[in-house]
Amino acid sequence: MLYSTETCQHSSSESLLKKTLVVLLGSILATYLLGTTLPWPITLLHAVWLQGLIAALASYYLLHMPVWWAAIHLLFFPALLSATLVLNLPAYWYLAGFITLLVFGRIHRTRVPLFLSSGEAVDALARLLPQDRQFKLIDLGSGCGGLVCKLARMLPHGSYHGIETAVLPCWISKLRALLSRQDCQFKWESIWQHDLSGYDVVYAYLSPVPMPRLWEKARREMRPGSLFISNTFTVPGIKPDRCIRLDDFSSTVLYIWRIA
Repeated sequence: MLYSTETCQHSSSESLLKKTLVVLLGSILATYLLGTTLPWPITLLHAVWLQGLIAALASYYLLHMPVWWAAIHLLFFPALLSATLVLNLPAYWYLAGFITLLVFGRIHRTRVPLFLSSGEAVDALARLLPQDRQFKLIDLGSGCGGLVCKLARMLPHGSYHGIETAVLPCWISKLRALLSRQDCQFKWESIWQHDLSGYDVVYAYLSPVPMPRLWEKARREMRPGSLFISNTFTVPGIKPDRCIRLDDFSSTVLYIWRIA
């Protein structure tokens, strides 16, 4: 059976979300029992194994994951605790790592930190967009959705989309779009898996590392006449068709290429 790319991406994101929820469920219940007065004492080691057991049972019986995933859920936190004890690492290192993963995603792989576009960048981008006809824009690495939601409010005749790999900013974006009731859609997925052929404007505020690869993807997928706009970071060896220097706190430059 053949599945579309969009279906596969949706399934992958949904699967990761389920695994995260199972871990959180086990952690919450185990933490609650650790702080509850019971007929028998519960140590930290008991709580860790209890978390693994709850997560394993929930993944297998509630979410119908394969048995090997249940085994991973069972052993993950005990293995983490063992590493903490053997390496003598403070526990807050793992909390910091978990928070970093939620906020920044897999930054060690993407090499893209969380950058937020300034209000001046939003205004400049709004002036570049079609003022009298419909268009479709996507923000690659949309963060908490500020740029997309502001543009949707300023130019409601457009269709706006955002792609974000970090969990927490993506869900903040979804909540903002829901509350604003604008034509904004956000997806939690990799920019490399998303097809750019359906957009009139592709905007990115990433880092120098992915720019050469992203340019090749844009050239390959984007329609002739569409705009590729990068905030701050240019494409090595490729002269932009236009540069706009902004008077904001970081003297931002927007680099603009029109796809031939």
